[in-house]
Amino acid sequence: MKIAIDGPAGAGKSTIAKKLAGELGFVYLDTGAMYRAVALKMLNLQIEPTDSKRVEETLEKTAIEIRYENGVQKVFLDGWDVSEKIREHAVSKAASDFSALSCVRIKMVELQRELAEKRNTILDGRDIGTFVLPNAEIKFFLTASVDERAKRRHAELSAKGMNCSFEEIKRDIEQRDYNDSHREFAPLKKADDAITVDTTSMSIEQVAAHMLAIVRKKEA
Repeated sequence: MKIAIDGPAGAGKSTIAKKLAGELGFVYLDTGAMYRAVALKMLNLQIEPTDSKRVEETLEKTAIEIRYENGVQKVFLDGWDVSEKIREHAVSKAASDFSALSCVRIKMVELQRELAEKRNTILDGRDIGTFVLPNAEIKFFLTASVDERAKRRHAELSAKGMNCSFEEIKRDIEQRDYNDSHREFAPLKKADDAITVDTTSMSIEQVAAHMLAIVRKKEA
């Protein structure tokens, strides 16, 4: 079985996907981490997203791997563990710009589909149900208000000791929403057959329980 979870930044996709995967015994594939890894490499090489030719050439020499070590998902970029590095604010912000490029999305989607064919899988992202896995058995679309998403992101970064203002994070989320939904290739969009879950006033446990009940019903 393949489960697709889409939605804007900060809606709780990754947190919920991990929780569901643990409950169901599925493999969770953090597609956002893959795009962050691409952004990290481009930032390190000082390549701008406007230079699509150089981005495409660099991707041909880029290896991104998802591994599980002691039950924890690790992201490797050209053989280096970048699991923590890709969570930095600058990388997160750049990921939206680079993921808008068709050459980046095509390469990542090929890898995502390949991984999803091997086991029961949960994928989360912006275009999983509409483009990456259009035939997924269950599709969810998670959303939440901009203020709530900014609040969650601010708390996450603060807990890691990163100093970012709430207003800056809110502006970045609004910009990412615009970029993700207006890109020409595979934009953020709710699949026609996706189930909408508004997480604004729900706890992680409530969201997970609601979605798990839907999956269990489908499995039965």
